[in-house]
Amino acid sequence: MMPSFTRRHKRNYPEYREPAMTKHCLTLRTFTTVLMLTMLATGCASVNLETQPETAGQAIEAASKLSDRNEAQRYLLRSADGFQSQNDHESARNILQSKPMADPSGELKDQYLLLSMGSATALEDSDWARQLSDQLKPDQFLNYDRGLMAHAATLQAETLQLADDHLSAAATLILLAQSDTRQNAQQIHDRIWQALKATSDTQLSEESGQILGYEAQGWIELTGILREPGMNLDAQGRAVRQWQNNWPGHPAAITPPSELQLIASLAESRPEQITLALPLEGPLASAGKAIRDGFFAAYYDDQSADRSKTSIRVVNTAGQNFRDLYQELSGGDQDLIVGPLEKESLQSLAELSTMPVPVLGLNYLPQGSAAPSGLYQFGLSAEDEARQIADRLRQENNDQALALIPQGEWGDRLEAALLERMAENGSTALDIERYFREDNFRTIVADLLGITASRERAIDVERTAGVNVEFEPRRRQDADAVVMVAEPTIARQFKPLFAFYFGGDLPVYSPSMVYEGNPAPSRDRDLNDVIFTDIPWVLDDQNEFRDTATQALPDMRGQLGRLFAMGSDAWNLSKRLPLLRQVEGASIEGQTGVLTMAPGGSIHRQQMWARFTNGTAQLLTPESEEAQTEEQ
Repeated sequence: MMPSFTRRHKRNYPEYREPAMTKHCLTLRTFTTVLMLTMLATGCASVNLETQPETAGQAIEAASKLSDRNEAQRYLLRSADGFQSQNDHESARNILQSKPMADPSGELKDQYLLLSMGSATALEDSDWARQLSDQLKPDQFLNYDRGLMAHAATLQAETLQLADDHLSAAATLILLAQSDTRQNAQQIHDRIWQALKATSDTQLSEESGQILGYEAQGWIELTGILREPGMNLDAQGRAVRQWQNNWPGHPAAITPPSELQLIASLAESRPEQITLALPLEGPLASAGKAIRDGFFAAYYDDQSADRSKTSIRVVNTAGQNFRDLYQELSGGDQDLIVGPLEKESLQSLAELSTMPVPVLGLNYLPQGSAAPSGLYQFGLSAEDEARQIADRLRQENNDQALALIPQGEWGDRLEAALLERMAENGSTALDIERYFREDNFRTIVADLLGITASRERAIDVERTAGVNVEFEPRRRQDADAVVMVAEPTIARQFKPLFAFYFGGDLPVYSPSMVYEGNPAPSRDRDLNDVIFTDIPWVLDDQNEFRDTATQALPDMRGQLGRLFAMGSDAWNLSKRLPLLRQVEGASIEGQTGVLTMAPGGSIHRQQMWARFTNGTAQLLTPESEEAQTEEQ
């Protein structure tokens, strides 16, 4: 069920999806039957072990009446396993985290960890996963029967990754590959590689020395050489081949991860005849030209580009029927079309049954629209930013939020994405105020923070009692945070009003539109402490490509700069579409964020985070946030 919230200033009610089902719909019963029979063989005189309790509470209550602690824990483990067989991981979690289940030992500890890992990963409970990770050694899965060992290792790796200990997850999978020769080498090497890719540079350098063995050290060296700064696609391919020569007997040299195989072959299959189709006249002309300039800047900055073979043709789409234009272009010798930018033009392609020439569209189809094979979608999606804000709320335990969102179709899409992800995360939107630029912002904020309702209650008391009542308004106390979706001139008015109406202590989160992209401390002091997400082009202090580009094009530091960055990423995507499509978990670090591809060909971005401090946007890194937490 979607969380309840109050809505004002809004006529339309978009439909929302139910929260996504948890993972691991297949239960653990199939994998644990043998082990459970062994553990439960002693039985129990006072509790019928053959009867599955209806609720977790019943199981815990029954176990608390048993005098034999081991007997009680066996019963609880059997009950948790029974709830898992019904895909009721919430009840299983309640049992496994209950007081009677504390500190199991021996075989009971092994079974407890196996069931706990199953429910923690199914519920995506990162806090529980971190608790479990402290009890997991890389060889924990070796404690289980051979038929159960691979499943236990998989759960162990997933638990460690959920706990953000990706290096230990990789170590677990490396040990599994060594211990069980029945494993599919390609699949397990792909999983090892994804775990190592997710490992931070700090963890890789600090803890890799603790992972011993020929195979582990080979994997770590492979990961390290591909993280060298400034490596283009060709250089990565050469590095992979060189590593294979240096480690000829290594399992990953014999069966490289799929992503590395693809990287090594991409240079031979990249598109050579490219058409860049953009509006260069009319209302979208400035956007089209910024994207065009970014595309060519990245092309000329790319040392791996073979300019003797690559041909880029620019076509003005303003005033043209793009479907007809596509039919004309696809009749020629084209390898890829980048564009269109116009949403209506992109929608016209969705009606095609076949696309002989792939298209990297620079916008997105409406929600729910199916894209034909060969149509990719990439842009500066407001929905991506909304989802990242929802994830940040959950990460910081701010699960009950208030939101200010502008009226209009753009705001509708952002609101829908925000609410959908909040529901998936178990968070709640207590109130959403939709506003127009001409609205009275004092009234909007007073309504949002519950001040208006507080005043109305006082007036009702005065009317009922017939006397004047001394009254000091109070804001609503159930809110943890505010999501403020507003452009800078409006946000600078909203933010001080939060403090005026007693909400100055609430953390405020915003998408990139809150920042103009150029430092303006005197104007942005009113935005102090606002946390917002934005692209690397804007926030990354060590961005050599941006520094070089903006020296030649000073105007590309503001909003046009974001479109320039989008054009730059369009060039880099043009070479790597097969990589993102074919390799699960593959990503590109671009100027607009970390880019990944959804199954339908839609490109999604993960941006950076910053906070306004003394009117200046300060990049938030894990290290800086940890330091700030320690200061507090």
